[in-house]
Amino acid sequence: MEIDSLREGFDRVAEKRASSSAKALEAVDYIVNEVEQAIVKLQMMNTDSTGNVDHTAILAELKAKLNEMAPINQLEGSQKELNVALSKYLKLLEKSFNPDISKAYRNVDFEVHTVNNIIANHFYRQGLFDLGDMFVRECGESGGASLKLPFQEMYSILEAMKARNLEPALSWAANNHDQLLQNGSMLEFKLYQLQFVEILSKGSRDGSKDEAIQYARTHLVPFASVHKEEFQKLMACLLWVGRLDQSPYSELMSSAHWDKLAEELTHQFCSLLGQSRESPLSVAVSAGFQGLPTLLKLTQVMAAKKQEWQVMKQLPVPIDIGPEFQYHSVFVCPVLREQSSDENPPMRMPCGHVVSKQSIMKLSKSSSRPFKCPYCPSEAVASHCKQLHF
Repeated sequence: MEIDSLREGFDRVAEKRASSSAKALEAVDYIVNEVEQAIVKLQMMNTDSTGNVDHTAILAELKAKLNEMAPINQLEGSQKELNVALSKYLKLLEKSFNPDISKAYRNVDFEVHTVNNIIANHFYRQGLFDLGDMFVRECGESGGASLKLPFQEMYSILEAMKARNLEPALSWAANNHDQLLQNGSMLEFKLYQLQFVEILSKGSRDGSKDEAIQYARTHLVPFASVHKEEFQKLMACLLWVGRLDQSPYSELMSSAHWDKLAEELTHQFCSLLGQSRESPLSVAVSAGFQGLPTLLKLTQVMAAKKQEWQVMKQLPVPIDIGPEFQYHSVFVCPVLREQSSDENPPMRMPCGHVVSKQSIMKLSKSSSRPFKCPYCPSEAVASHCKQLHF
């Protein structure tokens, strides 16, 4: 298979690189060792002698050893082998992949301002604020501050959480209490729960217990009716003040909770900003990368037929991308091979098989006569088929 030859070529390059690196390190170690020995001999001669010292013999000996070793020739040989393997691998890549990807996209007029905002927003949401500022400045765009400020707040909260400081996160969650509840998020309760565990795991036994009880009355009791099981577990933790790591509830101290809460806070923060969990630019690039091989092959086939796929309303072949990029259910009629639409919705026949409305009309010939299901011996009538809603 093509992928196997690519993998073998890559392995050969990696093997030659490792061999070249090992020989280079060996040569360097030898040179360093010989130089150090020569320095020691020179120092000994200076110490033992009170008059003029001739270092010529030692330096000549060092030069002779280095000439005999010929490190440059050794390194050139291993480097040449690496270059040959790399050159062959590059030719294999060029043979296996089309280096010109410009034909795989439609010629459309992009709104430059929108594209610039998407790129700047990507930099800011990744925490690359300096890079985002430079990009906005170079593009001459305005409004960069409005894109930047929300994410500066988010990253300041995340940095505080890395330092085991939950106060900024708790303050933000309290200010957005209603919106988090509307989203069905347990973020605020989980933050209070984590802070409660932190109180129990620090300080003296009696002081921590009293502080934890007061904290639970103030912040956890309002959630007790909704999170009854979790609340009971937290109250049981009061019996293990100062030694929570030895209790049946030691799992609550795991650092994994901090990581999960940071991820959940990022998700909810972006959601309240009206943005997706992942960067749109990152999703577009990743999904496009997966679909690119199919599009390139399609352009070659269409070019051979002297047809232009870019003018088509729908691609003649499916683009298989990972499930992480599938956000909405899309029904494709197994008979006509077309996606459903408002005018051509999916229809369920009495036998349970589903085809599009246009398929039903063609199979029934727009009459009330029974027709045979294309996938089983059952018969159906168009009026008995029901529309499905995704």
